[in-house]
Amino acid sequence: MAAFLTRAPAVEPVSTGEAKAHLRVDGDDEDGLIARLVTTARRHLEGRTRRAFVDQGWRTTLDGWPADGIVVLRPAPLAAVEAVTVFDGEGAPHVVAAADYTVVAARMPGLVRIAGAVAGLAANGLEIDFSAGYGPAATDVPEPLRQAILMLVAHWFEHREAARIGAIAAPVALGVEALAAPYRVARL
Repeated sequence: MAAFLTRAPAVEPVSTGEAKAHLRVDGDDEDGLIARLVTTARRHLEGRTRRAFVDQGWRTTLDGWPADGIVVLRPAPLAAVEAVTVFDGEGAPHVVAAADYTVVAARMPGLVRIAGAVAGLAANGLEIDFSAGYGPAATDVPEPLRQAILMLVAHWFEHREAARIGAIAAPVALGVEALAAPYRVARL
């Protein structure tokens, strides 16, 4: 099973302006760097928590039909299943009717339960397109995750090199981990 990002989030959970205010930066000289740091911090925390923060599109593909008909969809939280497509042995696509599958978005991570089974699937013969995230707006993202992004941005802005000889590691990681820990989706 593999998951691919098909639609990036339209906005970041923290704007460049919010990050600049947090950093106490005036002027526009560092805007490009700050915007990249915000995106990098979001991606890092999404990976650590196995969640999508702002709504984004994903595709999960499987080579075979799941024995129990259940496909777990990551990242969480599952917002909606947009399409389920089966590719037969010849590679022809067949869209599964919405009545033939059930979406369970209330659990973390969400899942789709597909009725029936299909023999002779092509490689990556089952595709599920879905959206994941807390919502379309930056303010839909829980505040602890937004704060963790700001903390990472501040740390990376201040410490632009990978390491300094003789420096003691900063405890920023502990604060970020503490903020993100309640949102981490366990891998089973």
